[in-house]
This record gives sequence, C-alpha cells and structure tokens, in this order.
Amino acid sequence: MSAPTVKINGLTVTGHGLALVNVSIEQDASYWEWHIATDDNVALDDDDGHSILKFGVATRKNRDFFEALGDMEDNDDEMSVDDGTKLMRAIPNVKSGDTIGVAVQQSDLPMVQFLHNGEPIHELAISRFRGMVFPSIYMRDGYSATFVWNEDEFKEMSP
Repeated sequence: MSAPTVKINGLTVTGHGLALVNVSIEQDASYWEWHIATDDNVALDDDDGHSILKFGVATRKNRDFFEALGDMEDNDDEMSVDDGTKLMRAIPNVKSGDTIGVAVQQSDLPMVQFLHNGEPIHELAISRFRGMVFPSIYMRDGYSATFVWNEDEFKEMSP
C-alpha cells in the first residue's frame, strides 16, 4: 500500500512518495509518532518555506493508484486529482530529531490532530472524515521517518 519509490525497513520509511501502515485504525482513539531524521544536506522546506513532509491518515491505495500517480509525476501533469494526501497535513519547520505526533479520534466527531515535539498545532486539525483509514506519511528523498506505535517508545505524551 505504498508508492514503489518508498522503501520500508522494519518501521523506518525512506524514499519519495506516499507510505501507508498496513493496519487500519479501528479503535475510537489512536496516537502514534513519527521520529524524523535527515541527511545533513537536505532542505527541510520547499522554496516557499513549506514543509515537504506530510503526516496523517489515508484511505487504502492499490497498485493502480500508485501507477497513475507516477505517470502524472513523470509527465509533470498538474496534481488536480487525488494524490492520496487529503487527510494529511504538511508540518512546518520539521528538523532532524523532531517528533510528529498524530492523534485520531473516530467518535461522534471524527478528527485528526497533529503535534510537533509535543505541542498541538490546532490550525492543522482535520475534522469530519469517515471510513477506514491508515496511518500514513508522504516522504521526500533525504529523510527517514520511523513509525512508533508502542507507548513505551514515545518521546512525547499523547494528548
């Protein structure tokens, strides 16, 4: 369920593209973290100062989705179709050593909340989504992100 340009080694993700954890979120409330590392010479933001990593959840993707997405990128087509990141957000000012927390609530008002080094980023919260979703990250070359779901390994407290 990840782009062919993404490499997964255990719980660590590298490469470029959309990566989904292969287990859906089924409980009412979930929290996980992404521990970020970068190569020394990697730009943390794009030319406009926006983060080039996205975090959140995504619906299930199949091989056809990733092939179509790859064809659009190869042809420099405008990304007017779903690139798989509708339920994801770019977190600004991410650096090597940072922790991005993602909290999902699926009760009466489903919501995705984001935390950067333990601090909530309220303006990026996503509300009112439905359906089966999977923890996900949109990667760029030069980064590695480790998925942490075991609370004993959390660097920050869940909200």
